[in-house]
Amino acid sequence: MVKKQSSSPVSTLASKILSGAKKPTASDARRLAGSVLSQDEKPGNKPKK
Repeated sequence: MVKKQSSSPVSTLASKILSGAKKPTASDARRLAGSVLSQDEKPGNKPKK
């Protein structure tokens, strides 16, 4: 099975935000969240109520 990976620009963005070199914008948050969610290999992972 091929593992999904973040693109280099997304990884660089995450690194800059985590190191404090860049203040995240709402757009950055959406981009990073989209990357993480696209890598989820388990369908239907919703929190149980």
